[in-house]
Amino acid sequence: MNIDSVNKIALSEAHNLAGLAEYAPGAIVSREIVNKKVGTLTVFAFDAGQGLSEHSAPFDAIVQILDGSSEWTIGGEPVSCAAGEIMIMPANVPHAVKAEQRFKMLLTMIKA
Repeated sequence: MNIDSVNKIALSEAHNLAGLAEYAPGAIVSREIVNKKVGTLTVFAFDAGQGLSEHSAPFDAIVQILDGSSEWTIGGEPVSCAAGEIMIMPANVPHAVKAEQRFKMLLTMIKA
């Protein structure tokens, strides 16, 4: 088996995205699965009540909800996103997330 030495994930094998980060009580768990010059892929598991305060990124970010549902504020507007849905957060637009219930997501950052 060939393993990515940085992200400790088997290469050339199928993976269950939601299974790459497990829920932890009172925490946000993240696991970076790709980190390249052009972008990153990171799986997050948010326990209920957890969140990220308002911030922005210099790159577009694509959020794909893998489990549960999430409540976001993007550019001052509320946005709900549930399992099976994706949304694109534009570069330099403030956004925040609050986990009313636990959820998992894949965050894709495009840097080029």
